[in-house]
Amino acid sequence: MAAEVIPERPQGGGPPLLAVQGLRKTFGGGLPGARPALDGVDLALMPGDFAVVIGSNGAGKSTLLNSIAGAFAPDAGTITLAGRNITRVPGHRRAGWITRVFQDPMIGTAAAMTIEENLALAERRGQPRRLRLALDRARRDTYRDRLRPLALGLEDRLTTPVALLSGGQRQALSLIMAVMSRPALLLLDEHTAALDPRTAEIVMQATLRVVQDHGLTALMVTHNMRQAIETGNRLVMMDAGRIRLDIGGSEKSALTAADLVEKFRIDTDRMLLGH
Repeated sequence: MAAEVIPERPQGGGPPLLAVQGLRKTFGGGLPGARPALDGVDLALMPGDFAVVIGSNGAGKSTLLNSIAGAFAPDAGTITLAGRNITRVPGHRRAGWITRVFQDPMIGTAAAMTIEENLALAERRGQPRRLRLALDRARRDTYRDRLRPLALGLEDRLTTPVALLSGGQRQALSLIMAVMSRPALLLLDEHTAALDPRTAEIVMQATLRVVQDHGLTALMVTHNMRQAIETGNRLVMMDAGRIRLDIGGSEKSALTAADLVEKFRIDTDRMLLGH
């Protein structure tokens, strides 16, 4: 099944939804050989952008997502979301605005809880903790409607403990949970990499559908060149903690796998030459 391409959305002249400016992060700073994981990263996403980030291991992709999600504070630079500076806002307080699907299907769900209980928790993400959300018939019908397009039969297993699901089913559930609270920004951290090809395609198609249906802004990390070329309206290439390429529109639409390989080679050569 061919990956669906998110159509390019017309962008207005307003401010970006996400603005990353001068972001720097070095792990093990002060130690011999310490190198920056992020080296002055600037990135802006307009509302409705679906940007795909590629790069080799150690390029800084996951560090960028971790910084945006609030897993740690950057050494320098700012992160602004919808006009609000969130650089020093703890990750748990960003949960109502930024949600994430991880590479490991086990991370995004509570194994001991049922499917419907996981969805109920996700629905309340970022809101004040109160008494348990009532799981009435109307809410269960809503959950079934959310799960049915996955075509994995989860809509008929709401009371099944998540521990009994396959990795692919858990990842698909994680995706639905991530958009239950209608976040401002969806982060996808190689979320299909640990799945078999068929299940990965199902989860990827579900991703494209929920992003489109909810009009979300998304930032996805992948090593899959086909996904990078065919998905989203922006492509960002990182290397050595820096953004080396950021293209969109017709330029991205015309990109081929050979082009992408060539750009990887050129940027690596430039890095080695010190340009």
